[in-house]
Amino acid sequence: MRLKIVGSAAGGGFPQWNCNYRLSRAARAGNAGIRERTQSSLAVSTDGVGWVLFNASPDIRQQIAQTPELQPAADAPLRSTPIRAVVLTNADVDHIAGLLSLRERQPFAIYASERVLAALAANPIFNVLDPAVVLRRTLPSDGELELCDADGRGTGVTIESFAVPGKVALYLEDPGRPEADYGSEEGDTVAVRISGGNGRSAFYIPGCARIDEALRERLADAACLLFDGTVYTDDEMITAGVGQKTGARMGHLAMSGETGSITSLADMRIGRRIFVHINNTNPVLDENSTEHAAVREAGWEVAHDDMEIEL
Repeated sequence: MRLKIVGSAAGGGFPQWNCNYRLSRAARAGNAGIRERTQSSLAVSTDGVGWVLFNASPDIRQQIAQTPELQPAADAPLRSTPIRAVVLTNADVDHIAGLLSLRERQPFAIYASERVLAALAANPIFNVLDPAVVLRRTLPSDGELELCDADGRGTGVTIESFAVPGKVALYLEDPGRPEADYGSEEGDTVAVRISGGNGRSAFYIPGCARIDEALRERLADAACLLFDGTVYTDDEMITAGVGQKTGARMGHLAMSGETGSITSLADMRIGRRIFVHINNTNPVLDENSTEHAAVREAGWEVAHDDMEIEL
């Protein structure tokens, strides 16, 4: 099973179009050790021919252009794609907006929780993906499921989806309730365990507000973990001067700190540990920084676009 990280940044990408923070300036200047990144997405295949996307980023056209495996084969029909299905882990803009770029009546399947599918159904713009052509399928709340294309043919990629602590998408928040903490209901944010039939699996969790005991039990002995790396410290955006929200308020657990992901998973037997969904304020984006060194010292990797994992 091959996994390709086609997008490793959080919403807005890196550098974000309107961000003038020091890291974005350094990325635009081409400084050594600072790579540009597109918004969060993962591609998975068991045969190298058909692919499943996990989240459809607003940068999907650029990501396909940069990933030959996601382009039509030379001998394929005039309108074709190797993308067989798209799995959505939440309804955030950086995970669903790319669907609009896949609107050419090309058959594939969309998999998501009932709450995420309801968010798509409530916005008629997503009807440019004709439900008769692009099938919408509900992820089960428990048990494994082999993902299939629009015609019901199996992809060889099997997943188990489960709810994790998170929050409702920003555009679904009620502005009349500023006191609300916007904690998620089950199905607002899901994680997936991905396997390809060889007994090894990877967990993809690009959004997670905290690590509880139930999640720790699931992750025991995982071969690979792709985990929410949005912020390094909870107050990162505030101290950077670019926003007033903490990581927790956005539904993301910080990498560092006593309750951060590095400490919370330090005693776990996990193979490769890779941070994904990295915000443009996160100092680990600078490969020469002390924070990047600390993450590597703790046994974690920092994802970059086109990173590949083979299981």
